[in-house]
Amino acid sequence: MSEQVHQMFTQIAPRYDATNDVLSLGVHRLWRRVAVRRSGVKAGDSVLDCATGTGDLALAFKRAVGVGEVIGTDFNAQMLSFAPKKAAEAGLQVKFEVADAMKLPYEAARFTVASISFGIRNVDDPKACVAELARVVKPGGRVVVLEFGQPKGLFGALFRFYARHVMPLLGQLLTGSRAAYEYLPRTMAAFPAGERFTAMMNETGRYAKAEAHPLLWGLAYVYVGTVKA
Repeated sequence: MSEQVHQMFTQIAPRYDATNDVLSLGVHRLWRRVAVRRSGVKAGDSVLDCATGTGDLALAFKRAVGVGEVIGTDFNAQMLSFAPKKAAEAGLQVKFEVADAMKLPYEAARFTVASISFGIRNVDDPKACVAELARVVKPGGRVVVLEFGQPKGLFGALFRFYARHVMPLLGQLLTGSRAAYEYLPRTMAAFPAGERFTAMMNETGRYAKAEAHPLLWGLAYVYVGTVKA
């Protein structure tokens, strides 16, 4: 992650959750629940959630695994600082640590599932990142990536108008940072989606298979990669 992007997330961190709810009408919360379901986790499993931000996906995984271990990491300490309080208020025991998703400080084959939501676009090398996520997952375990796509047709055209013109304005009003919400649609448009992303996962040589599950006509995808035995 570049220093500019790091500073951008630091600036918007205090209003990040509220802004996400406004911009997505709360749909991002539903998408995270879908990601947990697609992961196939069960009680007692261990989960690493990278780029956890304020911890929403990590908390969703904790609800699913019960006594299982969940660790949430993020490169941005300011963003991560809001997560422990959310976990405490929810009565959930989740460990949060500052860590780089490109160089995870965990031994190989430690977790049942590793995930990253709306963060893979921000790393310096997405292909290397999904390889690193697979490294820390047990053989037969899953890597789950939740990320925006590029919807097509009329819906895609309407969304692109919203993303380019409405989202930056709302983002500026809610967080004071227009640049952060101009960055979002720009990176969304450039990032590989659907079969292009699963092809990238397979190119790492670490996955037995990789699947793409579209959400809301391709506005987002849940990618699930099964780590090779």
